[in-house]
Amino acid sequence: MLDPNGERVGKVRDVVIQNRPGSRPPRVKGLVVELFANRRIFFPMARVRTIDTNQVIISGLVNTVRFQVRERETLVVDDLFDRTVHRVGASMPETIYDVAIVPRRGHEWELSEVALRASTRRPFQRGHVTIVEWSEVPDFIETLAPRDAEQQAARLAELKAADVARELHDMDPLLRTAVIAAMEDERLAEALEELPEDEQVDVIASLDTDRAADVLEEMDPDDAADLIAELDSELAETLLGRMEPEEAKDVRTLLGYDAATAGGLMNPEPVVLGIDATVADALAAVRNPDITPAMAALAFVCRPPLDTPTGRYLGAVHIQRLLREPPSELVAGLIDPDIAPLTPQSNIAQVSRYFATYDMVCAPVVNANLRLLGAVTVDDVLDHILPNDWRGVQLDRLDAEVNDG
Repeated sequence: MLDPNGERVGKVRDVVIQNRPGSRPPRVKGLVVELFANRRIFFPMARVRTIDTNQVIISGLVNTVRFQVRERETLVVDDLFDRTVHRVGASMPETIYDVAIVPRRGHEWELSEVALRASTRRPFQRGHVTIVEWSEVPDFIETLAPRDAEQQAARLAELKAADVARELHDMDPLLRTAVIAAMEDERLAEALEELPEDEQVDVIASLDTDRAADVLEEMDPDDAADLIAELDSELAETLLGRMEPEEAKDVRTLLGYDAATAGGLMNPEPVVLGIDATVADALAAVRNPDITPAMAALAFVCRPPLDTPTGRYLGAVHIQRLLREPPSELVAGLIDPDIAPLTPQSNIAQVSRYFATYDMVCAPVVNANLRLLGAVTVDDVLDHILPNDWRGVQLDRLDAEVNDG
């Protein structure tokens, strides 16, 4: 095993796999690597970059904690090789001679094929080797145990959205369908925002239209717009028609902009205050738990109407400034004159440079008439400049880190 600089880390001694319920092949969790001090460690597959016959190239740090097999994990060399199996259709028992693993989406690997050697009656005679699909070997088929989907949904309700997404991402499809049916719409919406786009589409498409519309209403408008843009046009229009008019209006507005512009990235529901608002009013507004930390970083002062598109945009105030001022102070007197607004046509490169140049986590978007349309947050920018499959890769890495422990 080599690091990105070509320096030798250790020698691969085994592969850790884990059976999964249903029709999914066993998952390759990581490698058992022997360091120079004869210490065996675990290295997650999420950080393996390439594998060939002579070497494994990795990235990231190496955790030198001594490896221990966890529950439901299997070692390929130590536990599988030479194991006797009884395959359906085979005339006599066979032993596992070798296995093949293949990369899938992101950096996930799976066991794909198994080489089986036929048993012989003569002690030192080698039997014929047959290569079969993993699903033909009974040892790799794990029956889905009955579970209470409502209990699973209740357990997920206690986790953070990213952790819920990871659990759904790794869950057997049949169980996931039952759990999703039992989840609250708001909780499902939060988890959807953390899933890869293709999995978001699969989930929404699997729901009946009324519930899918309810879940989309619970999502941030910009995230809902991104998801609807990935759907079949007929289904997208049906869902928009089932959503509440005000919610659908925000999403339709965002769909009218190029996805890679400030208009397409913005959330049309920022914290907006009138010119007579006080610091106490502003702090109460940003204290709303439905507002993300990034969106709460700025409060925007505008003339009526205060719903976007607002009256004339006057400026923005940092939450740090609000925390330092008396509660009775007028927010309009605390506006930071150095915060220049973006236009809805600002492209992703311009928006990225804006955030990097001014060290901002939130930025206003105004039209030519200086009416506030919404706000872009740094997480929305990152969503669009990272690779398309970054969420799936991140979920795989989170899972690897949990198992790397």
